[in-house]
Amino acid sequence: MSTLLPRPPAPRKSPSAGSMAPPRCPAGLALLLLLLGACGFFQSYAVEVDVKDASNFTCLYAQWMMKFLIKYETNSSDYKNASLDLTSTVTHNGSICGSDTQAALLAVQFGDGHSWSINFTKNNETYRAEFITFTYNTNDTAVFPDARRQGPVTIVVKDAMHPIQLNNVFVCHHTTSLEAENVTQIFWNVTMQPFVQNGTISKKESRCYADTPTAAPTVLPTVANVTTASTTISPAPTTAPKPAENPVTGNYSLKTGNKTCLLATVGLQLNISQDKPLLLNIDPKTTHADGTCGNASATLKLNDGNRTLIDFTFIVNASASVQKFYLREVNVTLLNYQNGSVILSADNNNLSKWDASLGNSYMCRKEQTLEINENLQVHTFNLWVQPFLVKENKFSIAEECFADSDLNFLIPVAVGMALGFLIILVFISYIIGRRKSRTGYQSV
Repeated sequence: MSTLLPRPPAPRKSPSAGSMAPPRCPAGLALLLLLLGACGFFQSYAVEVDVKDASNFTCLYAQWMMKFLIKYETNSSDYKNASLDLTSTVTHNGSICGSDTQAALLAVQFGDGHSWSINFTKNNETYRAEFITFTYNTNDTAVFPDARRQGPVTIVVKDAMHPIQLNNVFVCHHTTSLEAENVTQIFWNVTMQPFVQNGTISKKESRCYADTPTAAPTVLPTVANVTTASTTISPAPTTAPKPAENPVTGNYSLKTGNKTCLLATVGLQLNISQDKPLLLNIDPKTTHADGTCGNASATLKLNDGNRTLIDFTFIVNASASVQKFYLREVNVTLLNYQNGSVILSADNNNLSKWDASLGNSYMCRKEQTLEINENLQVHTFNLWVQPFLVKENKFSIAEECFADSDLNFLIPVAVGMALGFLIILVFISYIIGRRKSRTGYQSV
């Protein structure tokens, strides 16, 4: 289970002696940063923002943790993955209380030119988040070494939060993520309330779906917790254990407007050799598909319950005499479900797999292995994919992998050999019968 944050203290009260909460600012906007320590490959900071109105009453309150995973292009035309976390120094310029006619805005700035903001609107009964704006600065060479594009890059994402009853505080301790334009934004331990009434944070909570008892979190297996419903860890350092069953085959698709632009059917299994061997099946029932479609490239992003993020990037080889597509890159990120820390992040952007003529699909029923790095492999089962030129929401003609075509070839060969062997037996029996007949005739 996730560790729950304590209820945020009412802004009018001062912390008692020995409390972990720092003292609040007497007026304006109080931004409190609490160092929580290292998590995975990052140091994570909890941010607490208390926006006050002209009468020095709280009008917007928020406490949360977040980090960012960003893929960027280098000067050598390859791609690298950067991780960006909140620093110990954060400012809050531009935050706004909001009103019946003006949106509330929560804005923070951190690091070397990075910023993040979210705006809220309301009606007579509810409020909701509208857009999240994130700007990262590739001039920050400590985070983006050798970046080809220099300067700030801004992305805007429409938030998917459902309307919340006014005077309720929104709480979500589980990890959630948003993906857009090569950026994954990860949030956890979120407590937010815009349009606070009477300067007092509400005691009524509206929980996110992941926090409800019917959707209790599942902790990603670690060295200390090495058993899942379908996976058992063996201490053997060289041989990875096999789950009881192969992964369930999932059906995924992407759309541009109302038109399907990518289709994929596949069972996925991760073979992790870091620390101790682990085989992890991806569950289609908890996996959400997102991504982008294009004329020359397409990316399928799979998110298994905010624990496993897998990206498949396909490109079109236009230089060949016959245009073909193939799998160019796979990126895998494993997150700790409890605190959002990154357990493992790996990618291989130099693949040349799953190729087929443009307009056709690629199929491979037999198990295949994608080598991501020395610590991670991705196994695929019952694969059928078409990332370009999908028509009528259906797969086009399938070009089968060598393993499947080899199997299809061996079956008729085996049947032919069996028939040939049978013919030889009949012929030998006939010769033996003829000889016996002649011997009997001569003896008479």
